[in-house]
Amino acid sequence: MLSARTKHRVFASGFRAIQALGADRWLGPASRGLGVILTFHHVSPDPVPAFAPNRLLSITPDFLDLTLQELDARGFEVIGLDSVPERLAEPDYGPPFAVLTFDDGYRDNVAHARPVLARHGVPWTLFVTSAFADQTGRLWWIELERAIARLERVRVNIGSRSVDLPARSPGEKALAFDALYRDLRGGGEADLLARIADLCRQAGFPPGRVASELCLTWEELRALGRDPTVTIGAHTVSHPMLAKHAPEVAAREIADGRARIENELDQSVRHLSYPVGDPGSAGAREFALAQSLGFATAVTTRPGHLFGGHAGHLHALPRVSINGCHQSRTALAALLSGVPFLAWNRGRRLNVA
Repeated sequence: MLSARTKHRVFASGFRAIQALGADRWLGPASRGLGVILTFHHVSPDPVPAFAPNRLLSITPDFLDLTLQELDARGFEVIGLDSVPERLAEPDYGPPFAVLTFDDGYRDNVAHARPVLARHGVPWTLFVTSAFADQTGRLWWIELERAIARLERVRVNIGSRSVDLPARSPGEKALAFDALYRDLRGGGEADLLARIADLCRQAGFPPGRVASELCLTWEELRALGRDPTVTIGAHTVSHPMLAKHAPEVAAREIADGRARIENELDQSVRHLSYPVGDPGSAGAREFALAQSLGFATAVTTRPGHLFGGHAGHLHALPRVSINGCHQSRTALAALLSGVPFLAWNRGRRLNVA
């Protein structure tokens, strides 16, 4: 299996090849479809440390600004998520559209993204995990990074195996993170949370404190919810990989997450983002649950642009992640063209199974 660093080198080479061939220009009209939903997480001007395995989830405010400039230069109309069903149902409407979505409910989205978005006058959607707003949820991927950053050896039991990895240098820490992330993601979520909690304690800090540092409170969300350019969406109660859980648990996570937001903000919630959102976390069962619970749309992290056929699959919409490891105009041009997703991006294959 390729390491995260090797994968990003491959992606970067692909983006450069697309630019060198001019494929983003001559293939773009066919590959980009009707529009695209973009995924963001953190927006921060802070420098990136040598060990930062979650750096792919964070971009700078300047790169967000560049993204919006590039959307405008390429003729995209930025619209709200509420307008997506209608635009998919009217394929001859006009210019391609783009939707801006931010997952989890981070405070830096208000501090650093919102001023950029307001300057461009564009609508955006924030998907909120209710336990994060309660300041109690487990952002386990950040806990894992912080634990390994503090430790010089990583010792943890995964199933019947004992893992013991060096973690002295940034390179060793990156290898340890990749190994644990892969192994823990492959198992049950309760075990994942327990093992990472153990690593947190080894590193000298309690699990479950990250949300209070990084995520918006209900009071902050109520203030944000009064902004007419912002749509608040649901992102479950505790951010589980829904497909790993029993149907009643998945349904409760989705329904209760929405209900809590509606009660706290006194507004309806029409859109859902599946946590993690890959095929191992959200599939046909979760798509059916979202539809049965009355959501207008639900978004995955399966990569791809939107085509007319997605009008019949509004609860399995793909998105394109704006990746913090590839903050360049070259990467943007490729991603917005749809060329990297050409293998499944056409209406013949909607990537919704």
